[in-house]
Amino acid sequence: MNKSADILLVEDNPTDAELMLRAIRKSKLQGEVHVVRDGAEALDYLFIPNSDPRVVNPGLEIPRVIFLDLKLPKVNGLEVLRELKANEVAKTIPVVVLTSSQEERDILESYNLGVNSYIVKPVDFETYIKTVNDLAFYWLIINKTMA
Repeated sequence: MNKSADILLVEDNPTDAELMLRAIRKSKLQGEVHVVRDGAEALDYLFIPNSDPRVVNPGLEIPRVIFLDLKLPKVNGLEVLRELKANEVAKTIPVVVLTSSQEERDILESYNLGVNSYIVKPVDFETYIKTVNDLAFYWLIINKTMA
């Protein structure tokens, strides 16, 4: 089971996920996007399910970036971030929180857990598309990783 995605999108809102996918397609960047709909699905994608301690899925090609919503069913985004950053292999994956939450405690906790960037989802359609284009361009083209 070889899984490959340049971007792992963790987003429970189908409309937001579709907007994100549309924006990435519009940018014409060559990158595969894998979408998961909740925090539990994200953890099962990245790690061997129910492994304790968490073990990165051996068939996984590590994503170049994770776009993570915070307000997720089953396992919230902060817990996903906590699990990622506690794992020796997964902690190097850049994580961008892309959420509607502007709450100071969410921002502070995200940075305390090691998030690379915290972005509040723009409500204006054109601004949203531009923001996603810019993020994809930065994380897929400009940013250098060890891979």
